[in-house]
Amino acid sequence: MRVFVLIWLTALSLGWFSAPGETWAAGSSAVHEYRLDNGMRILVKEDHRAPVAVSMVWYGAGSMDEFNGTTGVAHVLEHMMFKGTPKVPMGEFSRKIARAGGRDNAFTSRDYTAYFQTLHRDRLPLALELEADRMTNLLLTKEEFEKEIQVVMEERRWRTDDRPTALLYEALMATALKAHPYRQPVIGWMNDLQNMRVEDARDWYQRWYAPNNAILVVVGNVTGDEVHRLAREYFGAIPPRALPERKPQLEPDQRGMRRVVVKAPSELPSVYLAFRVPKLRDPEKDWEPYALDVLEGVLSGHEGARLTASLVRGSRLAASAGAGYQGTGRGPGFFLLTGTPSEGKTVAELEAALRAEVRRIAEEGVGREELDRVKAQVVAAQVFARDSMFAQASQMGALESIGLSHRTIDIMVDRIREVTPEQVQEVAARYFGDEALTVAVLDPQPLSQKRRAAPPAGARH
Repeated sequence: MRVFVLIWLTALSLGWFSAPGETWAAGSSAVHEYRLDNGMRILVKEDHRAPVAVSMVWYGAGSMDEFNGTTGVAHVLEHMMFKGTPKVPMGEFSRKIARAGGRDNAFTSRDYTAYFQTLHRDRLPLALELEADRMTNLLLTKEEFEKEIQVVMEERRWRTDDRPTALLYEALMATALKAHPYRQPVIGWMNDLQNMRVEDARDWYQRWYAPNNAILVVVGNVTGDEVHRLAREYFGAIPPRALPERKPQLEPDQRGMRRVVVKAPSELPSVYLAFRVPKLRDPEKDWEPYALDVLEGVLSGHEGARLTASLVRGSRLAASAGAGYQGTGRGPGFFLLTGTPSEGKTVAELEAALRAEVRRIAEEGVGREELDRVKAQVVAAQVFARDSMFAQASQMGALESIGLSHRTIDIMVDRIREVTPEQVQEVAARYFGDEALTVAVLDPQPLSQKRRAAPPAGARH
């Protein structure tokens, strides 16, 4: 149930915003919404259980906004954002946060880039001052860029090139999509990284890093008025910038099954199946995304879920098996079935078995008790998320950055509660045929070919 409840990345913001001071009830607190004169939006959720604040700045630009030949630049710029400004020398950003007793980091997704700090509520002005400074005054030098691009390339080797399942997923998406930029890895293709220049990062920074393309989300022991005042003080004078026009990027209809084989050093083979399915666009009216999310839970949402019970513990056909639904985001949606066959079993047998489990639901449906168990987990996960200030801020920022409102968090949970066995059976019957299926198979090669993996020096996340 990761998609709707614990939105990560995880992950364009077109949501409606109320007048300053208007609030939305969410549990025991409220979300205060503001918009500065320069277009920057502010979301504040009060949580007074501890003297802590989480501050996040979300930019509405991710890897799907990149041009061919510069894949990975969104992530590279994320690294460069810690290289300093005339006011804050290189390395001082994180040192200042650490000296204040806080921690900071950042992440890039297909849909957005986010920067965050967790620190004592009295030091929130420091975080906002630092973020406002690097929003407009970042130093992008050739010397530092050439050092950092080496770190990013090693990060790609460590996170993708040396990990067979990561290579398999990368090939799966590049095969499943022919036109949409979701086919490109967030970290970028190695050839693009090798040929990237500081001018590419500078152009990205100038195109997207503007207050009218940013959302400030603060959760913690603060008030809305207090954060609004600080935001005006630190961000209010930054001028807006004309943002690039975004044209629709629709993936052409798939007209038959696609397959790809990846050869990589590994002990065991694996198989990934990606089915094109709807994504959540209208939280009030859509029902299929909620049914697909529940289907994910039925298949692999808990220890007793069907894939584990049937294929791992039952027939012992699989060493592991799982399902995943990518139901939110600006691009196409996919439902994944994944597995590693047990020793002596084949990927063909496992592929057939994975599809058979979905087909069984399509033909026989699911029981009410099974469905209620999955729904209970959704509610429990949401309660757990609200116990974390970081999770609350992440949920709000991710939703707003992909064009949904933070108000839909409760709507999503309520709509999942309303999912019927008939709806789960219907989506299982409708979307799991051959026409929109892509299969990626890992063909294991001798482990002697595997390079020694180590975390890249300087990697931040």
